[in-house]
Amino acid sequence: MPDPTRPDPTHIDPTRIEADYLIETAFDPAQAAETMAGEQSSGTFIAVPGETPELRARFAARVERLEVVDEMAAPSLPGAGCPARSASGGPPVWRRARVTLSWPLETLGPSLPNLVATVAGNLFELNAFSGLRLLDLRLPTAFARAHPGPGFGIDGTRRLAGVAGRPLIGTIIKPSVGLSADETGALVGQLAMAGMDFVKDDELQSDGPACPFEDRVRAVMRAVNDAADRTGKKTMVAFNLTGEIDEMRRRHDFVLARGGSCVMASLNAVGWSGMLALGRHTQLPIHAHRTGWGALTRAPALGWAFPAWSKLWRLAGCDHMHVNGLANKFTESDDSVIRSAKSLMSPLFADDPMRAMPVFSSGQTIRQAAGTWAALQNPDLIHTAGGGIMAHPMGPAAGAMALREAWAAAMAGETIEDHARHSPALAAALDTFPA
Repeated sequence: MPDPTRPDPTHIDPTRIEADYLIETAFDPAQAAETMAGEQSSGTFIAVPGETPELRARFAARVERLEVVDEMAAPSLPGAGCPARSASGGPPVWRRARVTLSWPLETLGPSLPNLVATVAGNLFELNAFSGLRLLDLRLPTAFARAHPGPGFGIDGTRRLAGVAGRPLIGTIIKPSVGLSADETGALVGQLAMAGMDFVKDDELQSDGPACPFEDRVRAVMRAVNDAADRTGKKTMVAFNLTGEIDEMRRRHDFVLARGGSCVMASLNAVGWSGMLALGRHTQLPIHAHRTGWGALTRAPALGWAFPAWSKLWRLAGCDHMHVNGLANKFTESDDSVIRSAKSLMSPLFADDPMRAMPVFSSGQTIRQAAGTWAALQNPDLIHTAGGGIMAHPMGPAAGAMALREAWAAAMAGETIEDHARHSPALAAALDTFPA
């Protein structure tokens, strides 16, 4: 359900860009927000010739909303300035506020790289702030017309994978690196014969001498196509084509020519322009890995929140995006994971929703299915388990079956213990992956 206290992302001024921030400052928050708006548009630290009132009225960023939400006894980040004393005459107080800024579209046009420079540029370094975090974005529909967006999204992914009414069950090729191309093909063949919906390269495996990309694609697609001939089901494999732009285009074309149905790229490694180029070129779903995301978000008073960051990658053409998973092996909380997943399922624009499929991963087993279903009540996701499938005592095929059965139980309102009475694969997984 939409949050009635927050702006509707599908109904904004078509001539302006809006961004929500959490700021922390020892100065007057309203004054600090104006400094932020000036730095990211027409202003600088001193008035300059030509910055007329008419120019500012047309081109300057505006502070649309400001709400003080908290006070801190000490700054969250080092290096920020503060007044010698607070307005009351006591020691400095650091206040946190939610701020919305807006920019006229005509200053930058619907350009994704320049949008990033505008909403997430020098403002993180401003002396007035001891904390600054970009929370969300609302964009004019001109951005929808100018960018590829997800070419397949949820519906197209389901169609290619042949899965309806439940999550796609997937796994990651493990060990992450070290297998030869032929060994990788043999492993994927076993998974495909077991009815696996989705298999992905690890983000560390792309085109090394020990497992060249083209050799790996040949071996894997031989196995996938052979399994499809035997079983009638074609497993979707996300081949990691991360590289320079021309390399990614060539690798995409190689996968497509051999009957592949998905490609994968590491977002922070290829960058905004790299992903845009791939998004405009691709004829396959793009599985987006957020390698390096922790550096942008782990400090709670700095960086990006996932809804803002992921909206821009959706514009660029990402069909699937990682959100971690419940009880994951990283530092992200379950609440944050669910918020991220819901943000991908929410529309970007009224006429072009640009929804993407969340990918749950990171230490996932049969134990997370029930909680994920309870929190989302939506099966439009990919649930990937590496060790949670590959380490099953009866083998990877049973591991995939166990995770499917765990989801069947969750969606039917059963406990996995009750459901396991009729599923040997799930019963064996209960001991291997204790609660």
